[in-house]
Amino acid sequence: MSRTGIVLFAHGAREAQWARPFQRIRSLLERRAPATPIELAFLESMRPSLAEALSALASRGAERITLVPLFMAQGSHLRNDLPALVQRAAAGNPGLSIRIAPAIGDVDALLDAIAQWVLEEDAKTRAADLDPPIA
Repeated sequence: MSRTGIVLFAHGAREAQWARPFQRIRSLLERRAPATPIELAFLESMRPSLAEALSALASRGAERITLVPLFMAQGSHLRNDLPALVQRAAAGNPGLSIRIAPAIGDVDALLDAIAQWVLEEDAKTRAADLDPPIA
């Protein structure tokens, strides 16, 4: 059992299918790192909460957590809400060390991948017969 774990932290929504891309990321990670426990957590409207996800990892023996905010930018949720949530969750799980990764919009490699994808989509538009125009 790994002594480390990963929490993927997303905003949450009322519509269950909104979480599908995040569940897919978790599944991809589980296949690539089968010995590392991974939890998906949500800020609001969905479960598990961050505290629940951290407690689940701690109960599985994790002592060190990489918390990955799946937010595009450092808005008030990441600047204000997340540190308070982490502090409360850590207090409930003594001995658990948590490192917060940057927001995905602060990671150059991810921004480069998005820019490349946009150019590929533009190339498809240039090559497509858009007569009549389609949405």
